[in-house]
Amino acid sequence: MNGQSKITRLHRERTALVYVRQSTIAQVREHAESTARQYDLAQAAINLGRPPQRIAVIDADLGLSGRSAARRGGFQEIVTRVRLGEVGAILGLEASRLARSSADFARLLEIARLSGTLLIDEDGVYDLADINDRLLLGLKGQMSEAELHLLKARLDGAKRAAAARGDLRLRLPIGYDSDGEVVLDPDSEVAAAVEDVFTSFAATGSAYAVVSAFADRRFPYRVHGGPFDGELRWGRLTHDRVLSILANPAYAGAYAYGRRPSGQRLEPDGSVHTTTGTRPREQWPVLIPDHHPGYITWEQYEANETKRAANRTRWGARPPREGSALVQGIITCGSCGSPMRTRYPRAKHHRVQYFCGTSHDAHRPQTPTCRTLPAQPVDHAVATLLLATLTPAEVALTLATVDEVTHRTHRSTRAAELAVERARYQAERAFSQVEPENRLVARTLETRWEARLAALAEAEQALAELRAHQPELPERAALEQLISDIDVLWHAPTTTDRDRKRLLRTLIADVTVLPEPDREQIRLGVRWRTGATDTLVTPTHPPRPEPAAVQLIREHGTVLPDAELVDLLNSRGVTTARGKPFTIASMRWTRQNHHLPAPSAPRPDEITVSQAAQILGINPSAVYRWITRGQLPARHTPVGRQCVPWNTTTEAACHSLIAASTQIKARPSHITSGGAV
Repeated sequence: MNGQSKITRLHRERTALVYVRQSTIAQVREHAESTARQYDLAQAAINLGRPPQRIAVIDADLGLSGRSAARRGGFQEIVTRVRLGEVGAILGLEASRLARSSADFARLLEIARLSGTLLIDEDGVYDLADINDRLLLGLKGQMSEAELHLLKARLDGAKRAAAARGDLRLRLPIGYDSDGEVVLDPDSEVAAAVEDVFTSFAATGSAYAVVSAFADRRFPYRVHGGPFDGELRWGRLTHDRVLSILANPAYAGAYAYGRRPSGQRLEPDGSVHTTTGTRPREQWPVLIPDHHPGYITWEQYEANETKRAANRTRWGARPPREGSALVQGIITCGSCGSPMRTRYPRAKHHRVQYFCGTSHDAHRPQTPTCRTLPAQPVDHAVATLLLATLTPAEVALTLATVDEVTHRTHRSTRAAELAVERARYQAERAFSQVEPENRLVARTLETRWEARLAALAEAEQALAELRAHQPELPERAALEQLISDIDVLWHAPTTTDRDRKRLLRTLIADVTVLPEPDREQIRLGVRWRTGATDTLVTPTHPPRPEPAAVQLIREHGTVLPDAELVDLLNSRGVTTARGKPFTIASMRWTRQNHHLPAPSAPRPDEITVSQAAQILGINPSAVYRWITRGQLPARHTPVGRQCVPWNTTTEAACHSLIAASTQIKARPSHITSGGAV
């Protein structure tokens, strides 16, 4: 070994570190000879005069790349011990294996120079205090880094070339298997689970709804890496996995490479971390449609991408949610321009509200006309406008517009088709005029033919672009069926709040709360998808509709007895405000609370039993007993009330009954007699 004379007594008194490293676990497993040679450097240190107790082997970095020192604990330990002056020499097969990064290698060399530490490899002993040794090690470090770059460039080039042909083997997502070519997983349970993810998303349009659909169902996944690599396991379907499945073009039968590029990020503490980003589809280096069988078509994949983009609320999207607020996400404050938010009640007796978003923004104060509104009148006004717009006259106008658009589309397409036919005819005619025998004429005609071919290509491209940008128009029968049933569909109990919001947003683009000085009114601006606008004015607190129980009591309470009225309420399925069946007591409370008319009142010449008892100064039970025995005439009303015809003769007869009775004791009367009360 060259340069042994550089080893002094001071170096021998310090610890010698033997650094052992392999870049990958595969190298550790397959290149055992290289690992053994590195461990044998401990014997080389003994041969250089160091006792075994002053030799330490650092092998914590086995299986780690030398591109960065961020995760290499062994390298960091060497730097720390060299900085403390504990190390006399560092041994390795090659000095450049200490670090593949010039920055890390130069930092170690500078610390070794200041602490008087030697670097020893198979080529010799390097003293960092010697400028020649420093130059040589610096050159080796640069060559090592360049070698790593060249190797990486060759590998990346080969990978890109294979990927461009679709031959680069990538990790297959769950639901696929490889037997020389990419095929659907033969396990029917695995394939059915993947298919159900796309079916559920197509039905609901929400990744969270897909997770809910799999709440009581397991979902497959494969283990990547380790001793169980490739093993099929089952677990819970998470929201992140649903998003990754929907975003993966492999499920649409496409081969894609370069979707998620990796890069390096410098942290504030100086450490470097590898990060993975996402490229937009137009920047993917390789995209090969119809590469293998897919679970969905490419059109369905693009439709799913559109739905996912419409669900990204972080980027300003306002998808229909499950709440009852109808215009949630599309309502805007017309005073300050901020989106209005929705506040759902915590208590049942509270109401849903729309409030201006600037109330939570310290940088954008509210204007004097910013408001907090109850959601019910706003939603009712917008829904009424929507359903009223779809009248027979409007439907006929819409269908006529559809017919006109269809005819206009057909005319424009037909014109482009005729242009293509004309260009093709002219190109064929120019070709037929070329005669190879006459070269001079052929050159001119060939130039004319090429011009005709260029015109034909332009016409065909124009026709293709026209067809691509034309919207797909629905059939007239489908429109008629949909519009005729819109009112039934809107009020159907099976129609959810989210379905109503989707239906609303197909026609209405947004709703704006316009400034209104009268706080008892709400002024709304509705913008339709066609660009047309409407202005609505609705009261802030509209009168509440009369409950069904109040309506029944108002209609039948004056002719039916209380018991029969209670039976009628319960038979109609009407309940109290707390959801309980009606009783006589709750029915009478409802009647009193809403000031409903009582059962039939006495006639002008009649009084009630209670009034008669009060006039006579006796207990009402005595009057009822006289009526039951036929001693006192009375009229029995349909609701069970007893009305007594009252005059001086009747009053005298009652006093005679009182005088003849030994059980009735008259009390002083506080009502003057002499007629009906």
